[in-house]
Amino acid sequence: MRGYQEGNGGEQGLAAWFRRWARLERVAVSLCTYECRLVPGLLQSEGYARAAFDNSVPPLSDDQKEAQVAARMQRQELIRSRPNTSFSFVMEEYIARRRLGGTDVARGQLDHILAFAELRNVTVQIMPIDSECHAGLDGPLALLETPDGKRLAYSEGQKNGRLIVDVTEAAVLHQRYATLRSQALSPLDSVGLLKRLRGAL
Repeated sequence: MRGYQEGNGGEQGLAAWFRRWARLERVAVSLCTYECRLVPGLLQSEGYARAAFDNSVPPLSDDQKEAQVAARMQRQELIRSRPNTSFSFVMEEYIARRRLGGTDVARGQLDHILAFAELRNVTVQIMPIDSECHAGLDGPLALLETPDGKRLAYSEGQKNGRLIVDVTEAAVLHQRYATLRSQALSPLDSVGLLKRLRGAL
């Protein structure tokens, strides 16, 4: 999820529409992300995040960019600080192949993903380019489960995002994500593909 812009107070760098979801992330017992546009924010290296924000239109000021990069890096602390929370990521293969920011940034980004994939609470899966079935054609999504068992979802588009609390709607998105995981490469095969891509750079 992109979800970043110049903010206020303790949430500087977080877009207004993303802040409630970001607060829910901090207490969730599981987080699942499907991304078809760019590396999920929780897995981005600092170099990749800078390259992504460099591509913002209209351009960001230096202060805006630094605030957004800092917010993205701080958000990543969730993964290491919450070892009992499970994090699942499914991303499109072409995202890993795109050399956003140049070859050096791409190498660093693949190393970054591979390092996270070694953690016991993180699963990374790649949706292959040649897949003939795809449950995520409606776009990126994020899912979480709260400590009291509520299953919520978040959908984001151009300059907006929507927290989905309706039980029926959220259940459909959780079902789609489960199907996506079954269609994607296994975690082991996904890591193997990422290592081959890294070796080719």
